[in-house]
Parts: sequence; structure tokens; C-alpha cells
Amino acid sequence: MKRAIWCLAALFAVLSLVPGPVRAADEPFTFGLLLVGPYNDKGYSQAQYEGGRYVEEKLPGSKMIYLDKVNPADRPGVTIPQLVDDLAAKGAKMILAGSDDMKDGIREAAAAHPEISFVHVSGDDVLTGKAPKNLGNVFGRMEYGKMMAGFAAAMTTKTGKIAYLGPLINDETRRLAASVYLGARYAWEKVLGKPAKDLQFKVSWIGFWFNIPGVTSDPNQVAAAFFDGGYDVVVSGIDTPEALIVAKQKNGAGADVHAVSYDYKLACQGYDAVCLGVPYFNWGPEFLKLIKQGKDGKFTPAFEWLAPDFADINNPDTSIVGYAEGAALSAAARAELKKFVADLGAGKAELFAGPLNYQDGSVFLKAGVKATDKQIWYLPQLLEGMDGQSVAK
Repeated sequence: MKRAIWCLAALFAVLSLVPGPVRAADEPFTFGLLLVGPYNDKGYSQAQYEGGRYVEEKLPGSKMIYLDKVNPADRPGVTIPQLVDDLAAKGAKMILAGSDDMKDGIREAAAAHPEISFVHVSGDDVLTGKAPKNLGNVFGRMEYGKMMAGFAAAMTTKTGKIAYLGPLINDETRRLAASVYLGARYAWEKVLGKPAKDLQFKVSWIGFWFNIPGVTSDPNQVAAAFFDGGYDVVVSGIDTPEALIVAKQKNGAGADVHAVSYDYKLACQGYDAVCLGVPYFNWGPEFLKLIKQGKDGKFTPAFEWLAPDFADINNPDTSIVGYAEGAALSAAARAELKKFVADLGAGKAELFAGPLNYQDGSVFLKAGVKATDKQIWYLPQLLEGMDGQSVAK
């Protein structure tokens, strides 16, 4: 009997040394990113890439995999569903698609992979009811950041001529360009006390989020044409820093010109003489929230359009949209910008409010009427006072 008990104990001891199956909790939670441009573009795609790195730092057990340059020029003939299949094969349990133009492809991929959670960064499929049950939408209210950009531009221009270097034309880019104009007009009229008719605001579109040689207009040439035409501040709406590059070149040749960059917090580095600042996306906190939900099995797809943390718009742990002031922004402009940001946060400065007309002169908002989120999100035209195309030809 004692021998039998001893043998049984020995057997348990041996079995305890044999590794069992790895528990699901011990496996990394792999999430995938699809980036429209290079992961190190110093712009939109890098901001998302660094948002993913933020998640890896803050969420134990998380692992990012990514595919960048997801666009027709860099990956001709390759579809979003094909790339999702690749990420799924590598173990991705949640996939974030980073660009508005991925809308149709990520919807198709989500339908084909009901076992994976998907987030489209931008887009409106949840709003329209087109989203499969495993696909959500999220975006930051960059409209506020763009208003700050326009405000800084108007506080700086000496010619009264501000230009906007736009990407392609869609609802998102129209409302962001309009936000720059409204911010500039607010500073021009309310702070500087100048008549709106003396402010010139021109928009030129290159045709995509960044330069594709032979396909888009060259943003270097477009920015140079702005400066040569007397526009002394160029506000960028594209993913990459050409506006700053050209402004620095012109400044080096003696021109008194400036630029506002876009997307990436550190975009002004190396451009101190010309950079007025950069409205940027800070994806880390929101990505962390969503991916933690996915990891915990609690992801519920929704449409989220998130405002900055106005208590501290540059807080890296709380604010999805920020504005990093550039070294070229004057002390007086900084002081006024600070007041403007506070007024935006408090609702004292309502820029999407009437009277406002569309570019063709038709009424957008009557006096005293504030735009709804839907009216802003689906802005069909540029606004009266803006010079440029409202729709693609």
C-alpha cells in the first residue's frame, strides 16, 4: 500500500514537470495596423504607428504588427482584404485601418473575418448602418486643431493672403479646410479687428494624401506657387511636410514666409524659422482603450468622433488632438491662441455657426443657428470666402 502511494506521488511529480498547453491568457494579443503611407513619414502614418507603440508600452501582453504604404501607387493591384488576410494569418485579433480611402476594403474584410475586431480610423459605416457587427469607426475632431492652425496663420500673415495645401477632395478634407478658414477669419475679425473682405484664403488640392509622382500635383511646386503669388502663410492639409520644406527654402532666400504643418507632433523640428505649429493626432490613448477592449473581449463597435481634452490639449495620455506651437509663432500670437483655445473648449467660440454661406452663395447656416455634427461631417462645399474647388473635376 505504501509502495502504491509512493508510486502515485512520484507519477504526479513527474507530470508536474511536463509543460501543459499554453493558456490563452499567456498568448500575446496581436493587433494589426494598416497605414496609408510610410510608418516614418513624419506625418499621418507615423502618428498612427507611434500610437501603436504607445499601446505596446502601456498594455502588457499586446503586440503590434503593421503594413505601411497601403495605397494604389505603392501596392498596385493589392486589395485591403488581401492585406487583412495576411495580418490574420500572422495572428492579428484586432485590425485598425488608418485611412478614409480604405472604407470599402475594410468593410469587405470585416465581413469575411467575423472572428476579428476591426476599427476604421475615419469613415462612417456605423453611422450609415453599412458596418458589419465587428467594425467600428473612430476619429478625432481635428476641426478644432485646424481652427487653431488658421488662427495662428491669420495672426502671422502680413499680406492677408493665406493658402491651404489640400490632399484629395472629400467630406473630411472639405470640413478641415473650412475649419482652417473659420479659424483664420475669427482671428482676423475678432482679434485683429480687420474686415473679412481683406482676408484672402485659397485652397489647392494635390489629388491624394501625399505626393505620388506622375499621379498627383507636386506639393513642392504647389507650395512654391503659393509663396511666389504673395501668400505668406501656407497651412498644410497633406500627410507629409512639403509646406515646411518649401517655406524653409524661401526663407533661406530672404522671403518672410511661414507654414503650419499637419498630423505629427514633432513636425516642426528643424523648421524653427518658419513653423507656426502643427495640429496633430495623438492616437495612443484611444488605440489603447480600443485594443484593451479587444483583449478583454469587451469591444463594442461604435462611431466615435472625439474632441481634444481642452483642459490640456497636449496631454499625451488624454487628448486625441493637440496643437504644438512652432518656434516662429510670436509671443503675442501665442497669448491670443491660448485664449482662443480656452474659448473653443468653453463653447464661447462657436465657429460653425450662422450666418454662414456655402461657396456658391447658398445658405449653409442662418444667423444664430449652430451646425449639427452631421452638417459638419458631411460638408458638401467649401464656404463663402474660400477660393478653390469644392468637388473633384
